[in-house]
Amino acid sequence: MILRRPVRLMVLAGACLVPLLTWAQSTPADYLREFDTDGDGRVSEAEYVAHLSEGFHRLDSNGDGVLEADELPGGHGKPITLKQFQDNLRRQFHKLDRNHDGYLDARELTQPPQ
Repeated sequence: MILRRPVRLMVLAGACLVPLLTWAQSTPADYLREFDTDGDGRVSEAEYVAHLSEGFHRLDSNGDGVLEADELPGGHGKPITLKQFQDNLRRQFHKLDRNHDGYLDARELTQPPQ
């Protein structure tokens, strides 16, 4: 059975980029495997941040660790550093970790944030 699952995209919101949910075809287990680099069946904060930081690095065309206005979607907005971006991802991770075990399982990873 193929389920629709959320895909987190980074969009500009205020002074920083934040995850945005869109929907794509896949199973929760497939989605979890995209993040789970050590294959333990769960996603750590480090894995979550690393995977979603790939989008930042793709946008950072000059590689300086700062997304300037011309590198942001739409070509305008306040600059954001990699640290600011990743701090936001860490906050998002903890919102998704509903059982507070320090990891995301497939269900937590595919649920909308609270």
